[in-house]
Amino acid sequence: MIAPRRFLPSISSLRALEALERLGSATAVAQELDLTQSAVSRQLQVLEGQMGVTLIIREKKRLHLTPAARQYAQEVRKALQQIAQASLKLRANPGGGSLNLAILPTFGMRWLVPRLADFARSHPEITINMATRLAPFDFDSEGFDAALHFGTTDWPGAGHMKLKTEYVIPVCAPELLRSVTLRGPGDLCRLPLLHIETRPSAWENWMAANGVEPGPLTGTLYDQFSTITQAAVHGLGVALLPDYLVERELSDGRLVRAMQGPAVSLGDYYLVWPVDKAADPALNFFCDWLKQQINVEDMLPR
Repeated sequence: MIAPRRFLPSISSLRALEALERLGSATAVAQELDLTQSAVSRQLQVLEGQMGVTLIIREKKRLHLTPAARQYAQEVRKALQQIAQASLKLRANPGGGSLNLAILPTFGMRWLVPRLADFARSHPEITINMATRLAPFDFDSEGFDAALHFGTTDWPGAGHMKLKTEYVIPVCAPELLRSVTLRGPGDLCRLPLLHIETRPSAWENWMAANGVEPGPLTGTLYDQFSTITQAAVHGLGVALLPDYLVERELSDGRLVRAMQGPAVSLGDYYLVWPVDKAADPALNFFCDWLKQQINVEDMLPR
């Protein structure tokens, strides 16, 4: 049963309250919602009248939310995001069947996206909506149905499926090795090392896997694989990169392996999803299809 009408305020009033909690001033709210400040004030007054609760403290022409109103606004934000996601799904695929997927920029574009044409042929009734995310997020607040995730399986309140183990190798531009002789993994510390924000301990873990205790490792820091790869190509240092990511650069000679030896695994990629989405038909079809992709890849020689 839907709640009584008095507990279902207008979307306009709720948007004004949510924006005030997030932005902190009526001026900023008016600019974002393309309203006058007086219109924003009226929306909030209507909401107070409907709820029968004081939500706004008015001091010297400034509006402040009460503590209870702040908590209410945070809950409302989640509901508004869910409504927006549901509306997007309906508009993108009126026939039903869609999946909102958060992807890691590099792994998503290099591993998943090239395979999606096969999924589209198998399931034309399902729309995959994708958005890139690097930082951790909360499924409840962002409304994703599933996400690509690198690391461990300790994402709270989520199911998971392993997609691929990441193997990394040290690579650099050929000219970087012309003036130095490397006799073992520890000698790489004599060269500039390139680090990536999403794998802050990668070099230390790689050294440890090769029996080296180098101490603190300095170098330059990059936020994405695309930028660190280009830095390595242009001779700025040695980068520790996934083998699947640099196949093209190694084959055309723009990069070479800085040290021979087996690739080292520093983690795995997973598909994760909220437990309350586990029975979603679109998600189940997607998972079944991914299992086929994993099985095919597992049969390839490494």
